[in-house]
Amino acid sequence: MMKNEQNSCKVTILATSDLHGAVMPWSYGDHSLQQSGLAKLATLIHGVRSSNSNTVLIDNGDLIQGTPLSYIHTRMERDAIHPLVKCMNTLQYDAGVLGNHEFNYGLDVLRDVVKQSKFPWLSANIVNTQDNRPSFGPPYIVKTFANNVRVGIVGLTTQYVPHWELPSHIEGLEFKDAVATAQQWVRHLREQEQVDVVVAAYHGGFERDIVTGEWTEEDTGENQGFQLCEQIKGIDVLITGHQHRNLAAEVHGVSVVQPGMQGSYLAQIDLELEHSSVGWRVVNKRVELLSAEGVCADLDIIELMRPYEVKTQRWLDKPIGKLNGDMRILDAMQARIEEHPLIEFIHTVQMHYGGTRISCTSLFDNRSPGFSTNITMREVVSNYIYPNTLRVIRITGQDMKDALEQSARYFKLTDEGEITVNDSFLYPKPQHYNYDMWEGIEYELDISRPEGQRVTFLEVEGSPVQMKAHYDVAMNNYRAGGGGSYPMFAGKPIVKDIPTEMAELIVSYIMERGTIEGGVNHNWRVVNKRVDTID
Repeated sequence: MMKNEQNSCKVTILATSDLHGAVMPWSYGDHSLQQSGLAKLATLIHGVRSSNSNTVLIDNGDLIQGTPLSYIHTRMERDAIHPLVKCMNTLQYDAGVLGNHEFNYGLDVLRDVVKQSKFPWLSANIVNTQDNRPSFGPPYIVKTFANNVRVGIVGLTTQYVPHWELPSHIEGLEFKDAVATAQQWVRHLREQEQVDVVVAAYHGGFERDIVTGEWTEEDTGENQGFQLCEQIKGIDVLITGHQHRNLAAEVHGVSVVQPGMQGSYLAQIDLELEHSSVGWRVVNKRVELLSAEGVCADLDIIELMRPYEVKTQRWLDKPIGKLNGDMRILDAMQARIEEHPLIEFIHTVQMHYGGTRISCTSLFDNRSPGFSTNITMREVVSNYIYPNTLRVIRITGQDMKDALEQSARYFKLTDEGEITVNDSFLYPKPQHYNYDMWEGIEYELDISRPEGQRVTFLEVEGSPVQMKAHYDVAMNNYRAGGGGSYPMFAGKPIVKDIPTEMAELIVSYIMERGTIEGGVNHNWRVVNKRVDTID
């Protein structure tokens, strides 16, 4: 027997998250085809919408940062509409949520993006310090579908943004606790707006294992997804992000999704509702991730991006200097175990502009290609992928040692004694950028020793580092603020703050010299002395 259409309704929620500027289905580093990007997801979006007009489309944050396409716009093409916003306007998104990376280019850029958008940016827990009102848009929206089915969507952002971002980029803003904020607005949606479905779109992830409930990270408030499911009554669907995970599950009766990163997946949640004497109620929920792999890119989106893309590719191919030596990354793991010329060069740039003798930096991911003989803009932005700025802070010798011990946690030993990456730096998302390598000091990390006891040698200029002495160190602003589980750096005196992005400093350094030299001085080593002793 068929259901009475007047007494039943199907609502579909679609969500993207952590696109990080990815629209086109190819790599800006080497032109290789990629099974990801918003152009591919657009095809999936059209397909779902054609089968159900009761569809809501939401972006869950970290939209405008991450590719040369988005970088060039924010730095050189501000007069035009942002390419990612143009795509979202064309695809008729219903709402966006602010991610932490939305603040990377400052408030002027962000406010331009908000103005250009034909959809609201939901901003429940980011409020003005002056009047306590949401800063960038309404805290929620309500979508009404056939038969007066009402769906409320509240937008939340990780409250941890001030720990990473430059103060000038978040001036006048307060980031409130996401759980407390959700409690307030979910109740409002249920009691005042009388919605039938509540969707919480949260740019944050899970702080606990979604099956066991065990804590998987420190309780800093960066990720509160599990608490939202466990503590807030009335949420039907929780869209998450930030951690770049692929999730489609149920947690405490809440349907949760997280669609990876860079447009690798589109999240789909199908809700079946039935009407009774007390109104509409959800009787069935289905969650899944639709993969972009093998999907044809939407030609309208490709054509829409063509003018942006032409400028981007022309800029990327611009030569900026030459290299005497070899800075290619052939093995990312080896570049973290044994000093590499590319890392040595980044140290050189940081110490030059920071005016220091000590520096720390990371190899951000496993896709960094390094530099070829003829260096282009493409290679710079492919290696230094974040809009970090440079900062010099004053730390103690003890801070230095503690930071090295934190970095040493990146490694573990296999049963065969091989040095490999600790699972905690791979899951729930890869965090290669949270392993630092240092210049200006001499040190050894012995991975055969217990965590917290792996720094076996630490000197500066031929003498042991003094635990109570002070040292000025150049590093990016993310790390200088304690980001990546480096609390020993948070709140330290700022000796120098250079508000220029590191990619720009790298370009300037190369262009001023014309030719750079590649080499290493072997000031540090990562070892397994248990094996060395046996050998």
